[in-house]
Order: sequence, then structure tokens, then C-alpha cells
Amino acid sequence: MERSFKSRLLALFCIVALCALACFAVAGCENGQQPPAADQNQSQPAERPEPAAVDPNATRIFTDSLGRQVEVPVNITKVAPSGHMATQVLLTFAPEKLVGISAELDPAVVKYIGGDCANLPVFGAAFGAKGDLNKEAVAASGAQILIDTGERKEGIGEDLDALQEQLGIPCVFIETYLDGYGTGYRLLGDLLGMPERGEELARYCENAYQETQTVMATIPESERANIAFLLGDSGLNGIAKGSYQGQVVDMCANNVVVVDNPSGKGTGNEISLEQISVWNPEVIVFQSGSIYGKVGGDPVWANIDAVKSGRVYEVPSEPYCWLNNPPSVNQIMGVQWLPRLLYPDKFSTSIEDVTRSYYKTFYGYDLSDAELAELLAHAK
Repeated sequence: MERSFKSRLLALFCIVALCALACFAVAGCENGQQPPAADQNQSQPAERPEPAAVDPNATRIFTDSLGRQVEVPVNITKVAPSGHMATQVLLTFAPEKLVGISAELDPAVVKYIGGDCANLPVFGAAFGAKGDLNKEAVAASGAQILIDTGERKEGIGEDLDALQEQLGIPCVFIETYLDGYGTGYRLLGDLLGMPERGEELARYCENAYQETQTVMATIPESERANIAFLLGDSGLNGIAKGSYQGQVVDMCANNVVVVDNPSGKGTGNEISLEQISVWNPEVIVFQSGSIYGKVGGDPVWANIDAVKSGRVYEVPSEPYCWLNNPPSVNQIMGVQWLPRLLYPDKFSTSIEDVTRSYYKTFYGYDLSDAELAELLAHAK
């Protein structure tokens, strides 16, 4: 009896000791002590730090194309364009960030852009002939920044500084020139926190320009097409050699429209039919809305070489004219179309190929066969 009692007492003591040992092991793990030797080789999950919260009011210094150092928000989601060219460039880059547009969008533009851009408020343009920017509308939109693009003009830095003071938001300039869209789009990518989109468009522009430049280097001046780019109700306005509007024509052909004071306006220089006859271009390209459809049957044009040979074309204009007006990123399409029109044997890709590629890359739009045929109906 006594032995049995002692046996039970010893068993109870062992149980209590084992429980105490188990509790000690658990407490040791909770206090950061190593587990028993059998578990020491098992890897422990690393603690991940919580992501740092982004300060919505954080700013940084951005250097624009003029070398101006401007304090801008780190996270930009609301952008106002300075005018028509800036609107056009931003529609290809980040339409979702626009809080306004410079003018009502043509249905042909809305077709390719999509989204709610057509319903955005109209701000007008800060610079140019009208200079009708509605500053109150810009302020009401909550815009964080105003972006100006285009040609570097004298005094533009001072103008932007003054506008910045009036609006109370940063105003920056991104230079966009035919041979510099790569730099321009990369700057936009940096500014708007979209480096991948910036690089995609930059590479496209650089490749398109370089391809045409390489081809044109193989064609002597004497073998380049003599061309006139005409517009206006009577076809008696010309885009002159050396003008900002005529960059594509000058690059790809001998622009016969030579005047003393080339106009930088989209309407070009006024000229006479007699002068066009003297220049006697081999090729004429008319801007949409001019007299392309009538010139072939008009006897006053009949003796011009381009009309006699049937080398008269109409520049596609959707969503914007491929050659100018405004002289913006639409010219990247023109710099691919015009040389393929004039020297098709010099390229391994067709006008159709590059047109599809351009619309897909810049607008995310897949052209149907019917849409492509309509675009090019008078352009090849």
C-alpha cells in the first residue's frame, strides 16, 4: 500500500516537471530565445517594414527645358496645358491627368482619345495671338501644375515666371522639336512619374526620325522631290521652307515654297498661282479642307507638273494634320508618311505599317482595315 502510494506520488511529480519544462520552452520562444536544437536549422521569416506613407504635399525641384529650376509636387495627378500644342502632347502621354483642355476637341480627336477628355473644361491658351487663358478656370480645376510645350521662343522663361506668380502653381516648359521628342517625352516621364511611358514614346520618336534621316542621307539633293505643301480655301497659302511648320517637308524633299519671311503660323504664307507656276512643283500635298478635290479639273492649275502627272495628294488630318497645324507630335506620323510616299522603294515597311503602329503607340487605338483605307484614301 505504501509502495503504491509512493509510485503514484512519483508519477505525479514527473508529470508536473514535464509541464513546467514545456511552459519554459514556450516562454523562451516568445522572449526571442532559440527553440530546441532540433528546430535551430529552420529559417525564420524576416520582418517586413511597413511602407512609408507618401506625403501628398511633398515637393521636389524639376529642371525644365529652359534650365529653370521649379519646385513641383512629387505626385502630380492634375495637369493644366498652356495651349493647343501642350494639349495635343499630353493627350498622347497622360490624358487621364488633364483637368482641362485648350479648346473643344474635334470629334475626330475624341474618336482616338476616348475617355472623358471631351467633357473637360476649356481653358484657352496662355500664349499666342489670343492669349485667352482663363486663369479662374485653371484655379477652379485644382490643377497642380501648368505645362507648356513647343518651340523655344524669346522671353518664354519670363512669361512662365509671371504666369506662375499669377496662378500660384508651378509652370514648366518642355521643348518639343522634330528631332527632340525623345528628350521631351523623357522629361515628361520624369515630371509626371511615368518613366516607362516616357521611354516608350521617346524611343518611338527617335527611331522614326533616325530611320528617315538615314534614308534621306542616301538621296542627293538633286534627286529629291520638288514639293509644295499648300493650304487655304484656294490653295494659295504655302508652308515655307525654313518655317517651324515646314520641318517635315524640309527634311524629306526640296520645298519649293521659298519666301523672304517664312511664317510660323499654321496658315503659312500667302502666295499667288503665278508664283506656284514658276516654282512648278513635281508633287503637291494639300492640307485637308483645301482644294485637293477640285484642282485636277481646274484649267488654271493644268500646266503645273504635279497636276499633269497626277502627283497631287491630301494630307490625312485625323486626329491632327500629319505635317503641321499644330507642328507637334503629329509630325512624327508625317515624318514616316511623306518619305514613304515620295521614295517607297527606300523603306522596308509600308505607309500602312507605320500608320497602324503610330495610332496604337500614341493613342492605344487599333485601326480597322476600313479605317486605315479611309485615312489613306487620298494620301498615297
